[in-house]
Amino acid sequence: MEITMIGLGKMGLNMVKRLLRGGHTVYASDRAAAPVAEAVAAGAKGLASLADLKKLAAPRVVWVMVPSGVPTSETIDQLAGILSTGDIVIDGGNSMFRDSIAHHNKLQASGISFLDAGTSGGVWGLEVGYCLMVGGEKEAFARVEPIFKTLAPKDGYLFVGGPGAGHFTKMIHNGIEYGMMQAYAEGFEILRASGYGIDLKEVCHLWNQGGVVRSWLLELAELAFARDADLSSIAGYVQDSGEGRWTILEAINHDVPAPVITMSLFTRFRSRQTDSFQAKVLAALRNEFGGHAVKSAEKS
Repeated sequence: MEITMIGLGKMGLNMVKRLLRGGHTVYASDRAAAPVAEAVAAGAKGLASLADLKKLAAPRVVWVMVPSGVPTSETIDQLAGILSTGDIVIDGGNSMFRDSIAHHNKLQASGISFLDAGTSGGVWGLEVGYCLMVGGEKEAFARVEPIFKTLAPKDGYLFVGGPGAGHFTKMIHNGIEYGMMQAYAEGFEILRASGYGIDLKEVCHLWNQGGVVRSWLLELAELAFARDADLSSIAGYVQDSGEGRWTILEAINHDVPAPVITMSLFTRFRSRQTDSFQAKVLAALRNEFGGHAVKSAEKS
């Protein structure tokens, strides 16, 4: 199939390369020249601008792989003025599912189909494939299914429902990921504090040999501990990309208790504070009601 990839970041560029390996004709577009040149070197055809899409034969398939929010919305707006009836736009980024519903409605008014494809796999996707959760119109999905089949490993893609369903499913996927990562982090810190001198890299490998908690995340933890056993080169500052927050908001909207995911997000917030005011208040209160000792800010 012919497909245009807009956005050649870490995932977008690798997806271009995987599609080329699968025999697809790929057009590549990015605001920066270097990734376009790399895509062309791999066998893709570069586009100087989105306006060049008008030169391609219809019906056209365009995959948007840019940051969620304003960048994605602006790209969708541009495409609405360039593409025509029968074309298909796929958003493979981490967009909020409500935004995806709005994008579907906007493009549908011009006869353009829209699919929201929640994409998991990170930088490893080039070799092992991407897990794809697709929402939108079933007929549009069927038309571009060869693309999903190439990008995903065996049984690695699924049509999950109507507009927004793909990004909704990916949102929950990432919320669960937050909780899993937090549980691993807490467990490894307890192991490290035990005084037994346990090799955390070896434990990761061991648990993946039939252990109930085996996972790809443990494989990645093993790689991280192999490079730096105490993670001394890494600051304990943990960012979040939004999906965890959105998952919690949806839990609230549907009256679903989600304490693990919620606390994992709040723990990330705590990691960004060099000196927590909450902890200061707690220390002050303990000192006031019980005379418990406090550490001076200068000494700490």
